[in-house]
Amino acid sequence: MALEQTTPRSVASMSPDSVPQALAEHSAETVVRTDIADDERLARKKLRLLLDSEPEVKVVAECTDGRQAVTAIRTHRPDLLLLDIQMPDLDGFQVLAGLSPAEMPVVIFTSAYDQYAIRAFQAHALDYLLKPFDQDRLHQALGRVRQELQKSQDREITHRILQLLSQVRSQNASAPESDDRLIIKAKGRVVFLNLEEIDWVEAAANYVRLNVGKESYLFRETITGISERLNPNHFIRIHRSAIVNARKIKELIPVNSGEYIVVLKSGKELSCSRGYRSALQRMIENNS
Repeated sequence: MALEQTTPRSVASMSPDSVPQALAEHSAETVVRTDIADDERLARKKLRLLLDSEPEVKVVAECTDGRQAVTAIRTHRPDLLLLDIQMPDLDGFQVLAGLSPAEMPVVIFTSAYDQYAIRAFQAHALDYLLKPFDQDRLHQALGRVRQELQKSQDREITHRILQLLSQVRSQNASAPESDDRLIIKAKGRVVFLNLEEIDWVEAAANYVRLNVGKESYLFRETITGISERLNPNHFIRIHRSAIVNARKIKELIPVNSGEYIVVLKSGKELSCSRGYRSALQRMIENNS
């Protein structure tokens, strides 16, 4: 049995600033760490030769019976298990029955008997390779493995990052004066947004929409709540449903009833109601 083992870096132990780098490093880890379990020496040898022709596949263990397979999985934590069905001690199905969900790798059964196929898929195997299979058939199966691993990795890293971000938010809640960033999950991404980058904010039901250049992000917060997090020397409320970054203002255009149209450098026009006009004027003077 092979003794080599590698352990991926834990995202949960990282600082917030290292999360984007961790995402990039994690995405680059494309090697499929594989365990072969088959009691026939020639079958293992042929499978190894086929795997040698596959890019980014690394065999971390070879097992000759079911008990060895269980031990190897717990020791090496492979991404993929290529599992024969008829083996000494424990057959392939008994191997899987002895594993917890957390220990379970992606499973592809390899067998010379087609009568086990239905039972294999009932055991949540990803594929079933009927011996003798060729390089093309194995390559097709490995393509599905990579897709499955990517989905699993995405779910895991997202879960860990959101746990980390939840801790960060809790810490920031007790020290809002040091919180100069918002952490937003948008379209499958985690966005670290500097507050000073915001052009303007608008209320949107139980959310606010943060407008940053050509991008906009929904954030679960009230307009009053977000105003308390923004620097009062730079951000001014110009309407009950709008806050603007004073440094992004290009001009003010007077209109009827003592109101203004606030024109941003981006060309966006916003209405400043009369009740907020004096505060806006004071801020413009302070920033001019």
